[in-house]
Amino acid sequence: MPRTENDPHYEIIDHTADSGIRVFGKDPEELFARAGTALFEQITDSGRIVAQTQHHVTVSGIDWPDLMVNWLRELLYLWTGRELLVVGVEIDKLVEFSLAATVGTVKYNPKHHMILSEIKAVTYHGIDVSHRPLGWEATVIFDI
Repeated sequence: MPRTENDPHYEIIDHTADSGIRVFGKDPEELFARAGTALFEQITDSGRIVAQTQHHVTVSGIDWPDLMVNWLRELLYLWTGRELLVVGVEIDKLVEFSLAATVGTVKYNPKHHMILSEIKAVTYHGIDVSHRPLGWEATVIFDI
């Protein structure tokens, strides 16, 4: 059955000792933006948080799957290395295997933000980013 705009933008994948997402987008820009949002929706309830600052992120890869892993690892670093929660993603430029984005962030405050899941790493295990007849799709597994 064809996907519609009302369908979920991603779904959670159960994986032994890990967690994952399958993300959908009409084009690579939408796919990468939704993947970034989905990553942080696994970490916290980011839908109710308003961005306080913006950060510019630039990443590249050797192919689409490598770019996806590098992108999500860079976003995850904002959390693990700087205690920033990503609450908004805007892809500024995406050319084959290179991406520039502006991400809205907020400094983590344990009094205001509940952590739902601790994601340790974005893995290459089972990574897939591909153009399908109905749009773009990515599968990403996280080490938790």
